[in-house]
Amino acid sequence: MNLFLISMPGGGEWVIIILIVLLLFGGRKIPELMKGLGQGLREFKKAKDSNPDETPETDKK
Repeated sequence: MNLFLISMPGGGEWVIIILIVLLLFGGRKIPELMKGLGQGLREFKKAKDSNPDETPETDKK
């Protein structure tokens, strides 16, 4: 069955998705959402890079 062959949205689909997001959240909330997303990514990278010695040792025998 070809139901499982779902691809990424193209140019037209992205425009529709952006319009729906604008309608749901409004123009004022989107910068706040992006700021929160950026802070979350920064914290994730900082936590990932700060403890390189605490990685699991799965291949050592």
